[in-house]
Amino acid sequence: MGRLVPAKLHVTYLADATRTTPVMPRRYTLTHSDATGDLFLSIGLEYNQAQTSGWYTRLLRDEVLAEWLNHENGVALHVFCHVSGGFVVGTARWRYAIFQRELALVLEALRFGDQELYKAWPDLDNAPIQVHFRAKQRRYDRMENWGTPAGYWLG
Repeated sequence: MGRLVPAKLHVTYLADATRTTPVMPRRYTLTHSDATGDLFLSIGLEYNQAQTSGWYTRLLRDEVLAEWLNHENGVALHVFCHVSGGFVVGTARWRYAIFQRELALVLEALRFGDQELYKAWPDLDNAPIQVHFRAKQRRYDRMENWGTPAGYWLG
């Protein structure tokens, strides 16, 4: 852990979302620049479609989407990664490996970027994180448990 460089994380709150509300619906759109290494996190009631509509992002499909959803004992953070399907660069195996390698950084960015929410709602730090890998191949189309947000706090 600790790979996140906070100065390279740029956070934007979309309309109707504040630093502390609402918890649900609350959706995250995370993209990055291969050239600079900067991460761009949007937080809102909906995903930031404008952030993912550029030709480069649509071609690579390496954005990460996440949202808080009801879970058996409260809420859970669900994270979605596009591994295969449609027109994307790279094989499912290769893309799955990249998401696996970079997911800790993604979770650090989500936790650090929305830290005021966790201060206002401390129970969220112990909510489960469920990562959904979306793929046409059954081998890579899966859900994995990735701990809790507290495990990705840089503070």
